[in-house]
Amino acid sequence: MDRRLQAFDVLLELTRALTDDRVLEEALGAVTEATMRLLPGEHASIRLIDDTGSELLCGARSGVGSHARPMTFRRGEGVAGWVVETGRIANVVDTTDDPRFLRSTGQQGFEIGSILAVPLWSAGRVVGVLAVTSSRKGAFSSEDEDVLRLLGNCAVPPVEKARLERLAMTDAQTRAFNVRYLLPRLREEMERARRFVTPMAILVMDLDHLGKVNDELGRGAGDLVLRAFSDRVRQRVRRPDVLVRRGGAEFVLVMPGTRIDEALRVGDRVRRALEADPVDLGEGRRVAQTVSVGAAAWDGVESAEELEERANLAMHEAKKLGRNRVCAAPQPSAEPG
Repeated sequence: MDRRLQAFDVLLELTRALTDDRVLEEALGAVTEATMRLLPGEHASIRLIDDTGSELLCGARSGVGSHARPMTFRRGEGVAGWVVETGRIANVVDTTDDPRFLRSTGQQGFEIGSILAVPLWSAGRVVGVLAVTSSRKGAFSSEDEDVLRLLGNCAVPPVEKARLERLAMTDAQTRAFNVRYLLPRLREEMERARRFVTPMAILVMDLDHLGKVNDELGRGAGDLVLRAFSDRVRQRVRRPDVLVRRGGAEFVLVMPGTRIDEALRVGDRVRRALEADPVDLGEGRRVAQTVSVGAAAWDGVESAEELEERANLAMHEAKKLGRNRVCAAPQPSAEPG
C-alpha cells in the first residue's frame, strides 16, 4: 500500500478510536500503537507534563522494552525534556553524538541509535512529547517528521481532555487518585463484578508513624515518603488495579478480579518492598518506613461504604497487632431471617 494511503487509514482509525470516551491510558496507548504502525521504529512512547509543569510522566509505550521500567525526565532533561523546553521537534540521527541524549544504565531495556520526538501543543503550550526510537542510526526522514507531527496533532485534543479529567481526580503529591474518586470507582467495579460474576477486593493501607517523620525531618520528608510509597505500589500491582489516596497517610487499592488470598499476597508484597528499602530523601538521608494493611473481598451484597469500612477495620487490627503487617477482614455475617 502507498505510504500516504496507509497513513491516512491509520490516522482515520486513530481519530475514530479517540472519539470514544476513553480513559487516559487507553487513549495514550492508541497513539503509541498508531506510531508503531506508521514509523520505522522499534519503540514508541508518549509522555505528558505533570501538574507542576516540571516533570515528564510516561503515559504509554509500545514496541520493544515496553514492560521494562521507564526512565523519568524533567523539563530540559534528555531529548524529551529538550523538546518540552524548546517546543521544537528533535530528530536525533546518532544518539552517541548528541549531547541531549541521556545514556541510561540499561533501564529502558533496549538499544537506541536514533530518536524522533515531537512536542504536543495545547492552548499555546507544550503538554507532552510523542517519540519513536530505533536501534539504527539515522532511521528517521523528514517525511517521518511530518507523519509524527500529524499523529501528535490528531491525538492532542482527546488526550488533553482525558488528561485534564485525570488531573481533576488526582492527588498532586502522590499522583494517586484522590478520595473523590474512591466510592464512584468502587461502585463501578462492584457493578462489573456483579455483571460478569467475578471477584473483587480492596486494600486499605496506612503508613506507620508518618507524623513522626514529619516532626523529626520536616513535612518535605513526609511528602517524599508518600510519593515513594505510591510509586512502589504502582510498580507491584497490575494495570487494572486503582490506587487512591484517601487522605493523610492512608491509601486504598481497588483490585478487580481479585480474591482475598490474592489480595493478601499483594498487600504483603507491597509491605515487604517498603520495609526492605528505606526511602531516599536526598543529600545522603534515608528513612525506614513501614505500612499496615487491611484486606477485604467484596461479598457481592454489601455497599461500597461497607466494604471500605471492613478493610479499614482490618487495617486498624494490623495496627493493634504491632503494625507492619497485613490483616484480612472477616466476611460479614448473613442477615438473620
